[in-house]
Amino acid sequence: MIERTVLREQVKDVLLQRIVRGELKPGERLVETRIASELGTSQAPVREALRDLELLRMVESEPFRGARVRAFGDDELVEVYPVRAALEELAGKLATKRLDGDVTVLERELDAMREAARVDDLSALVQHDIAFHREMVEAAGNPVLEQCWKSLGVEGRITISLYGTYVEPHDAAEKHVPILDAIRAGKPGAAGREARKHVEEFGRIARRRAKAAGR
Repeated sequence: MIERTVLREQVKDVLLQRIVRGELKPGERLVETRIASELGTSQAPVREALRDLELLRMVESEPFRGARVRAFGDDELVEVYPVRAALEELAGKLATKRLDGDVTVLERELDAMREAARVDDLSALVQHDIAFHREMVEAAGNPVLEQCWKSLGVEGRITISLYGTYVEPHDAAEKHVPILDAIRAGKPGAAGREARKHVEEFGRIARRRAKAAGR
């Protein structure tokens, strides 16, 4: 059972990264037998991984049609940001208390973002951006908060949809510095405010994008 659970997580991570990198496009079918054959596993962990991704709103399935990569509409992205801002404000506060100034993991992700921006690797930048926020949420030590955050589909195209056109890669990396500094300084209130401000800024960008798309 342990091995099967590990396989499911591995399959989920592979598919999630492919979606984030844009290798799997919105609407593209996810065929269990094909994925299982490619990854050298049985269909069971693939089926379970697809269910997990459906809970994360990355995949959708229909009877007799199977699973497909789910497309995010601009309006839906706009609706996600206020909820995400509230969750990450709480995560910033709780993580600051629990980390006690040790921001090694967050610094590693920030450094990776900077390097990705330097070499203009948008895919890597997005992955490390998501990882930064995920590490902060996990550091909060609240399973309910973590599950709520993951259910928003943050680990998908929410970030990648805004980069390049609306946010310069280098600026995107540096926008995480105030959060990290507040957590390092052991200031829960400031960390929470910076985390909320960070997400709300991207929320405003998403609204501008949706407005432009509606013209």
